[in-house]
Amino acid sequence: MNSELSSIIESLIFSAESALSTDRICELLNEFERDEIKAALTELIACYQERGGGFELVEVAGGWQFRTRPAFHSYITRHIKTRTSKFSQSALETLAIIAYRQPITRAEVEHLRGVDCGGVLKSLLEKHLVRILGKKDIPGRPLIYGTSKEFLDIFGLKDLKSLPTLREIQALDEQPQYERQEELQLEPAKAIPVESDLPFE
Repeated sequence: MNSELSSIIESLIFSAESALSTDRICELLNEFERDEIKAALTELIACYQERGGGFELVEVAGGWQFRTRPAFHSYITRHIKTRTSKFSQSALETLAIIAYRQPITRAEVEHLRGVDCGGVLKSLLEKHLVRILGKKDIPGRPLIYGTSKEFLDIFGLKDLKSLPTLREIQALDEQPQYERQEELQLEPAKAIPVESDLPFE
């Protein structure tokens, strides 16, 4: 392992404001071969995993970034009182439709949701979760929308292929096997003796 190269890459990623792509690292470190850089990244990932510390090197939004381990989230929020972005149900529905159906027009989103989405789309654009990809080559040339790098970053996704599949989402709703056991059959209730059946002295 080229320890100097690993240290350089580590410092670049650490100081970057957003995820740093492999291409950008190669561009910045043109004195090193691409294969050397990729090998150093792989070894850095393994090094942080073996260390098992409070943070790790992950690929997110098409680039590399240091992130705290999800297992420690509850402890971190005690220290950092972040203002979490709250999404309305309509915003989440619209974002999900765009994420899974992109590129998509506003009319197509509204057809799937059954309601007007103008305000919600504007809000998602302002939050940089959605971006305009261009115009559709049909009469009226409506704008087409897709998700942004910020979307991948916020949701911790490497790329769009990392989105959960429909089957995985449905599996979240299913009850575990142990909760679906059939009710045990109880022994038939014994007949309560009536007065005429009782023995008399």
